[in-house]
Amino acid sequence: MAEVEKTVALPGVMPDRRPETAHPPEDFNPIAVAKQLLRGTRAGALATLDRNTGHPFSSLVNVATDADGSPLILVSRLSTHTANIEVDPRASVLLASTGKGDPLAHPRLTVLGTFANISRAAPHAARVRRRFLSRHPKSGLYAGFGDFTFWRLQVVSAHLNGGFARAADLKAADVITNLEDAAEIVEIEESAVEHMNADHPDAVRLYATKLFGEADGAWEVTGVDPDGLDLALGDRIMRMPFVERVTTGLVLRKTLAEWGARARAQ
Repeated sequence: MAEVEKTVALPGVMPDRRPETAHPPEDFNPIAVAKQLLRGTRAGALATLDRNTGHPFSSLVNVATDADGSPLILVSRLSTHTANIEVDPRASVLLASTGKGDPLAHPRLTVLGTFANISRAAPHAARVRRRFLSRHPKSGLYAGFGDFTFWRLQVVSAHLNGGFARAADLKAADVITNLEDAAEIVEIEESAVEHMNADHPDAVRLYATKLFGEADGAWEVTGVDPDGLDLALGDRIMRMPFVERVTTGLVLRKTLAEWGARARAQ
């Protein structure tokens, strides 16, 4: 008799308590909202497991993302949360948007997984450092200290609460960007960012102000990946998602040129 394969529940999955008549609004796109929060949030609540008793221990950390969207943190070995993940790397990070009114009316995303330390000799260490410091430039003051290290969260699941009647359980593949066909865009990211900021600052400014209605200012590109472009103006950051995946330099140039034409037309 064949054995029945057991389904292992992902961490963070909602209890099955939703009424049969309850349906999410038709305009609710949980994957799009989740990716926007993941890529566009600068800080989050890090929850680790206390190494002494197993109690949940939460703290506030700055957050950036790797090329595929995996959360990155820079923490000191002197801190409690670092000591916790050195013993048990399971953790979650809560990323929440803010605004006027009831805080619970705004979307928030919890990503769950296991942390892995990024050694300074790792092949992707330079990319991790660059992407993190582009989001948090002041961290450069201490990123080189001996007790500070970067950690990357390998996401296994996520839970989105987008407000009333807008909750969803998500798999890692729903929020993490597939890079299998995107080696070129990952390789040229640094040069593309430098090129846009040095040679096309006016276009970047127009992207933010004309296409997305952001405040005027010296906006800069901080990152690019197959799913979108990251911009920053001081502490203000924004995410510009691509309509279609961008995996080559040729397609990136074409996409940015089209954005520029649209922005100038407005």
